[in-house]
Amino acid sequence: MRAIWKGHIRFSLVTIPIRIYTAIDSGRTIRFNQLSKENKNPVTYEKKDKVTGDVLKADDIIKGYQYEPGQYVIINNEDFEKIKLKSTKVIEIEGFVDENEIHPALYDSPYFIGPDGDIASKTYSLLMQTLKQTGKIGVGRVVLRERESLVLLTPHEENGMMLYKLRNPDELRSVNEVPGLSKVDEADKEQLKLAKTLVDSMSKSFEKIDTTDHYYDALKEMIEAKIDGKEVVSYTEQEPEVKDIMTALKESIDQAKAEKKPMKKATGKTKKTAEKKTKSKKAS
Repeated sequence: MRAIWKGHIRFSLVTIPIRIYTAIDSGRTIRFNQLSKENKNPVTYEKKDKVTGDVLKADDIIKGYQYEPGQYVIINNEDFEKIKLKSTKVIEIEGFVDENEIHPALYDSPYFIGPDGDIASKTYSLLMQTLKQTGKIGVGRVVLRERESLVLLTPHEENGMMLYKLRNPDELRSVNEVPGLSKVDEADKEQLKLAKTLVDSMSKSFEKIDTTDHYYDALKEMIEAKIDGKEVVSYTEQEPEVKDIMTALKESIDQAKAEKKPMKKATGKTKKTAEKKTKSKKAS
């Protein structure tokens, strides 16, 4: 695994040399190229002036911010230089908070954090164990590619530590902007009781949840079939039957209970042996 960033974690006077590694396996991403329909050649794009239709080169293009329809303020490289933040190669921890204080919607890209060398391992381990035992996570800032990012440090459940880039809370809209939420009434008591029973009967560890990416598998299979010159077989998913909520809840609970029933213990006796034993009991 190759490090994408090297620097330090700093909280108060404690400094830990670290390396950052991307946690996302980009090899799982299937990308397509656009080709010309007739000749099957790769397609390139030309940038054009929307008014004159003139084809533009990179040197002919500048940046503008549209503050009103059709009105732009020009931002040039010198303007960006004036607000450029200096990269300090330090993740400055501003505080430690309870994990449940960070809403999942704020989590962005995940990364692994590793110690930078043997000497760093002890202080790295100290921070990791401290976070585990206190149940706290670190919130800090780092300058990456001239931009400041809010980051979160948390221990990984198996080993090591994770770093997440965080979205700024100001970026998130209010959930109350979602249409229809103002008309949401309290749930029917009987339905709520059944729904809780269903949730209890379906409760399991995340490890036992099927996380297979069925679209990725189907897409990969389709590509491999095409490469091998095989015909691609398609299927249509059937629409689920819509039932009233009480019937659906009761049937779902029965189904979940049936799936949770423990398997009968093996006795080591065959069916014939068991039948013989029953017959001999009747005879006596």
